[in-house]
Amino acid sequence: MHIHHSILTLAGINLHRIDFDPATLTDADLHWLPHRAALDRAVTKRRAEHLAGRIAAFRALQAQGIDHIAGIGERRRPLWPAGWFGSISHCEGCALAAVAKRPVGVDIEKVMAAEQCREMASGIVDAGEQKVLEESGLPFPLALTLAFSAKESLYKALSHRIAHLPEFSAGKVEALGASALTLRLNAGFDPALAGAVYRLPWRQSDDRVITLSSG
Repeated sequence: MHIHHSILTLAGINLHRIDFDPATLTDADLHWLPHRAALDRAVTKRRAEHLAGRIAAFRALQAQGIDHIAGIGERRRPLWPAGWFGSISHCEGCALAAVAKRPVGVDIEKVMAAEQCREMASGIVDAGEQKVLEESGLPFPLALTLAFSAKESLYKALSHRIAHLPEFSAGKVEALGASALTLRLNAGFDPALAGAVYRLPWRQSDDRVITLSSG
């Protein structure tokens, strides 16, 4: 599969990016994965995304002096080396991975079209959050995409603490600025974390946004 590796930095963390062309994927490419049998029933697009994500994760770990291919664990989460946390995300021919010694979550999303916003807004934010987004000064499609992405990143970073997949209503957007978004968790996420506030940096890359949760 044709790929290109690059590194982006966000809030002091290196994000390893793999741009890839799913149309160039061959069966031989998957031989690099020890767990390739788990992809036997997957469609080509899914196989390519998975491979690109694991390559990005491998590069991120390699930069820390670790040679490790992240396998597939419980709830299909990537398996990271002992003492390390990591996160993988992909979006239309691009995969990102980050690793750290503390919980980390990364997400990349294509900015929603106006029609998507109308269809999806109520499932991502409530009326109060929508007001915050509308008053941010950012175009609403960008703001809503950032809210979606930030919740994904935070939930990934905290996934080791909960056994369920939280609803989008479990985290509320409190502020959105030119480089960061603030979320407050409620008991719907985890009663022990109710009221916890997290500031997530973000950046835009072409028609995509990237959000990061760490620390």
